[in-house]
Amino acid sequence: MRFSFKDKVAIVTGAGGGLGRAYALELARRGAKVVVNDLGGARDGTGHSDAALAVVEEIKAAGGAAMSNGGNVAEYAQMEEMVARAKEAWGTVHILINNAGILRDKTFIKMEPADFELVVRVHLLGSAFATKAVWETMREQNYGRILMTTSSSGIGGNFGQANYSAAKMGVVGLAKTLHLEGAKYNIRVNSLAPTAGTRMTEDIFPEEAYKAFSPENVAPAALFLVSEDAPSNAIVAAGGGVCQSAFVTMNEGVLLGTSERTVEGFAANWAKISAQSGDAVIQNGMEQSMHAMGMLAKVGGK
Repeated sequence: MRFSFKDKVAIVTGAGGGLGRAYALELARRGAKVVVNDLGGARDGTGHSDAALAVVEEIKAAGGAAMSNGGNVAEYAQMEEMVARAKEAWGTVHILINNAGILRDKTFIKMEPADFELVVRVHLLGSAFATKAVWETMREQNYGRILMTTSSSGIGGNFGQANYSAAKMGVVGLAKTLHLEGAKYNIRVNSLAPTAGTRMTEDIFPEEAYKAFSPENVAPAALFLVSEDAPSNAIVAAGGGVCQSAFVTMNEGVLLGTSERTVEGFAANWAKISAQSGDAVIQNGMEQSMHAMGMLAKVGGK
């Protein structure tokens, strides 16, 4: 099966370089009209450049259709304007890849509240603002494909990245709720945790690893997750040719008897409560309460 994006309109944020550029180029190569969004700043979010224009020129030189946009994802009005421009030029928007991000790494003790807030604002609120700007259009046309960018730092934590980790786990929760709300409108929402050699990781990876983890190796997963045949509610990790899935699970748990519902009773049952056995993937936030009610019903509410 060959995947085509002919007649599709896509927006890729943070597409002036790295992963976003790879996504934009491959979408255009496969027929999509692409809005290349990039504020153009440094990886800490400061400054400006013409990075988006350069990617647009690459796409046009290869015979594709693209437009640049320098909007800041952290400003909702600018995201509204970006979507309006895309619709004015090409009629609609089918695909959104939320890729824009910055880093301000420090241990939590040394991290200024402003640095925490800005990183969360760009990654989490930026993803929400760009998505909100396309959401009504996608509902009306009964079609939408949205990709959030999460990270293993969000799923598992990472030393010195409290702000980034919090934001990246936040987008997973956002994706899961939008998956539920968008389902009947044929809007599919997924999350991708990429590992790539970009300016965000250039001082982390050794040189050989930097080359092996090229952004182009992540693009296949990203494009599949915004294709017509995309799943929804998936969390995928991709890098260096290795592709995995991650899951949020909950175990069977323990029903504490009335006399055990104390700190001491909880502690005595901790080994069972924390056991990773009988895990099941959580499909929605109501499952915890429904499961608890089911367990209570079995013993008559005792």
